[in-house]
Amino acid sequence: MEPEIQARLDQQDIMLNKIYVSVEKTRKYFLWTFIISILVFVLPMIVMAFVLPSFMKTLSSSVDLNLLAPQGY
Repeated sequence: MEPEIQARLDQQDIMLNKIYVSVEKTRKYFLWTFIISILVFVLPMIVMAFVLPSFMKTLSSSVDLNLLAPQGY
């Protein structure tokens, strides 16, 4: 091959490797952003599934106590 063509191919190879590294960093960034977004949305939903029934039970029992109290108070 001509030296000029070989030099251009070498430059393109170097640039291609740099692009690959950049794309991999971007891919990992998007992956972790996706994982964190899912955790921020799903984790509170899971916690609420356990906390909300207990809260509702406590709330309903306190409402029942208020209804059973004498009306003069």
